[in-house]
Amino acid sequence: MSKLDHQPIEDFLASGAMERGHALRTQSIQRKLLERLSLWLSRKKTGKDWKDFQPDDLREFLSYRRHSGRVGPTTLRLETSILRSFGAHLQKMGRTPNSMSVGLRSPKLSRQLPPSLTPDQVRKIMESPSPKTPLGLRDRALLELLYAAGLRASEILSLRIEQLDLPGRSARVIGKGDKERLVLLGSAAQEALDRYLHTARPKLVRSKSGGEVFLGNHGRRLTTSHLWGIVKRAAQTAGLDTRVYPHLLRHSFATHLLSGGADLRVIQELLGHASIGTTEIYTHVDEDRLAATVDRFHPRSRKNRPQ
Repeated sequence: MSKLDHQPIEDFLASGAMERGHALRTQSIQRKLLERLSLWLSRKKTGKDWKDFQPDDLREFLSYRRHSGRVGPTTLRLETSILRSFGAHLQKMGRTPNSMSVGLRSPKLSRQLPPSLTPDQVRKIMESPSPKTPLGLRDRALLELLYAAGLRASEILSLRIEQLDLPGRSARVIGKGDKERLVLLGSAAQEALDRYLHTARPKLVRSKSGGEVFLGNHGRRLTTSHLWGIVKRAAQTAGLDTRVYPHLLRHSFATHLLSGGADLRVIQELLGHASIGTTEIYTHVDEDRLAATVDRFHPRSRKNRPQ
């Protein structure tokens, strides 16, 4: 079995990092997929160079991925996008006479609304950590910030003290692609953070502690596993029987803002979405709310029609 030259893959990754600012995680995802593609092509085909392959080969590879049972529509959509970019890169670099990705179509995604909590459920979660211990104050501040700013797990775990502006009730977070954005904090998050930073965090600091806002019991920054545990424990203490995880608070943040009348573009900026299309999945919350209002108040609605 002859192996394909991996240099085009390395060139593609380097180009993405330099020209588009792709983060290490993005590069890792791209590398794994393209290495799978290279191995698959080497095993299935007789060509010894990238120029020997055609768009049908990529379509067959994606079909193989889809029927492997290991990837869902969202992942397949991402992989299709990566292969399109890689095919265009090969053509640009003169590695193929035509783009290998001609005619590649992304699978359609259902516009199912992400699940969200009710405001009352959120309140119960926020109030569940004990205010009498440093870890309880930390957990309360962390939960309030997750919901107040709609942060991703990676954003809150890497957040440093110098990124906070508590008097201004704001913070600058580093999101996907190392892009910085401004997020706003409500009074509840501001108060919880102020109390944690002044009375609880100093008790968690050790000689090897860094500047991250949220520290563990041993003074080091929290891990993703710690974060999931904190959120899960808070939900259990609050008596909720639904599955609660960090990203659910982000979904709830967006859903509650939109149903309260916030502009979609503003929500896009606060969430750090590169495309308004990503944010639009929340729009039918408004549709549901409007439909319920019509049903309740319109004289010819089903609920108000004479029997």
